[in-house]
Amino acid sequence: MALGRAKPSASKVMAPGPRAEDSIPHGVRVAGAWSWRLLAIVGVIGVFIFLVSQLREIVIPFMIAILLAALLVPFVKFLVRHGWPKGLAVAVAEVGILAIVAGLVVLVVFQIRSGFPDLQRQSITAYDQLKAYLLASPFHLTESDINGYLGQVWSAIQKDSQALLSGAVSVGSSATRFLAGLLLTLFATLFLLIDGKGIWQWVVRLFPRKARPAIDGSGRAGWVTLTNFVRVQIFVAFVDAVGIGLGAYILGLFFGGFPLVIPIAIAVFLGSFIPVVGAVLTGILAVFIALVYLNPFAALIMLGIVIAVQQVEGHVLQPFIMGNAVKVHPLAVVFAVAAGGFLAGIPGALFAVPVVAAVNVMINYIARGEWRTTPDPTLKDVLRDA
Repeated sequence: MALGRAKPSASKVMAPGPRAEDSIPHGVRVAGAWSWRLLAIVGVIGVFIFLVSQLREIVIPFMIAILLAALLVPFVKFLVRHGWPKGLAVAVAEVGILAIVAGLVVLVVFQIRSGFPDLQRQSITAYDQLKAYLLASPFHLTESDINGYLGQVWSAIQKDSQALLSGAVSVGSSATRFLAGLLLTLFATLFLLIDGKGIWQWVVRLFPRKARPAIDGSGRAGWVTLTNFVRVQIFVAFVDAVGIGLGAYILGLFFGGFPLVIPIAIAVFLGSFIPVVGAVLTGILAVFIALVYLNPFAALIMLGIVIAVQQVEGHVLQPFIMGNAVKVHPLAVVFAVAAGGFLAGIPGALFAVPVVAAVNVMINYIARGEWRTTPDPTLKDVLRDA
């Protein structure tokens, strides 16, 4: 008869010991779970930023093309609704925006060329007057003191002479890169206007099938927010340009004329696309011209005009109009612009707010599960739910 294996007695069965996880407090386990997930998210964001910085010569033209497409798509749809062929509507939209930009550039160049000699003479006169004032001031400065301070400024400039020289040497390369970026922007804008929906559907198909409805709906919500941002930002830039330009013109009526008003207004308009700080930085140009051409009192008034326009933007336009458009708190706007400028300079400051606004709407759309009930969000849905 076969002998079976003897069963161990109950007394010899070892009870399982306590697990190490059981000795860890629940709060620590939750914090650890959050920590490694946050580290993973930060790592992905860091890799993404690194790739964007390495491919900035491609990313920047593409981002500009997206903003231009967000501006021009409603215009193209308007023309198509009124019986225009889509190809002709796209051509009119793109050629029109090129004509507007080229016209602004030509206007600024001609204005500056005509006013630069006078500006140079006025700058020399203002310098001589400042020098005479310092010599006669209670500071008891002498000619050698002033020359010494100027020498220190010149020495500080010469410290960067190597960088300036290398920049001058690479002018040809920079021009080539600018031309390549311009062509990329034009072609990307053209294809986005012609088949933007098809391009987005191709992007959606890159994701797993179950995730496609959420990705598609969030992208549409982000596009609505981006389109609204571009419209509102143009309006805000127009208000800033008209406010500072008109203020400079009126100030010139009391002081014998204010030169270069049109270039100042265009510079403010373009600079205002960098929220919060753009209008102020370009408005300093108007203060400088008032100081050189007119007098310190006029420059002080011009500074007050710039600050007043900025206050209107900061307390009326940004909170009410821009806030309703992108649903981003003004403090987040400030930090987004600062972070974008730190990471990518002027392009980073320019794209920071639209990127943050679009990403904010997309994340909220997915997190609330709205893609199950609102697969095709409209502008009204986005503004209501944001």
